[in-house]
Amino acid sequence: MADYLHPLRTPLRARRDKRTARRPQPPAGQQVVVIGLGRFGDSLCRELMRRGWDVLGVDHDPVRVQKLSDVITHAVAADCTDPVVLQQLGVHEFTSTVVAIGSDVEASIMTTSNLLEAEVPNVWAKAVSRQHGRILERLGAHHVVLPEHDMGERVAHLVTGRMMDFIQFDDDYALVKTAAPGVVTGMPLGESRVRSKYGVTVVGIKRPGEDFTHATAETVVEHGDIIVVTGRTAAVERFTELDR
Repeated sequence: MADYLHPLRTPLRARRDKRTARRPQPPAGQQVVVIGLGRFGDSLCRELMRRGWDVLGVDHDPVRVQKLSDVITHAVAADCTDPVVLQQLGVHEFTSTVVAIGSDVEASIMTTSNLLEAEVPNVWAKAVSRQHGRILERLGAHHVVLPEHDMGERVAHLVTGRMMDFIQFDDDYALVKTAAPGVVTGMPLGESRVRSKYGVTVVGIKRPGEDFTHATAETVVEHGDIIVVTGRTAAVERFTELDR
């Protein structure tokens, strides 16, 4: 472990390689630590970099670290189940820390616990099961995500229904993209009384060859339009099953 952490004997923010020196520095508050560089952590790091954030990626596997060493701001091989390592990494100086460890639940829990004990301000933790998620919540993780579970639910809605996209929120609310059913076409949305009849709200509309635009009570939906609808999950599901 000492060999892995050798580069950190100098302050992290004082070290900038040529790649980082060339790219514009992100605004203050746009620095993230990602612990665990498997598929989820790797994808997260790349997207954060694409959006202009500074990213410190950490994993116990030097092969994963090497894979991202030329992609992200800093990549370090280290074991974050050791609280001393977290102190050396200076994770408390970053805006957010994401525990993206998926294959080792014990390591995920220990790392999250260490971050919370170090009073890291904003801890996101990936869970691989509902039980794992409940443990992370009890520890006090500020945000818990279940990417595999959430994606499974999302794909199930897309496969079994007429939805083009589906996002569900914690309070049983959903946002859906779907082809406009016949009950809303050929008249202004205000006249179709979608909200009172079906319990949903049309918030956006896209005509073929045009960009999405906000929907109003005066918007007339035509056959072939794509609409964005929000409402209770069950109501949205029923609405998307109406005849086209």
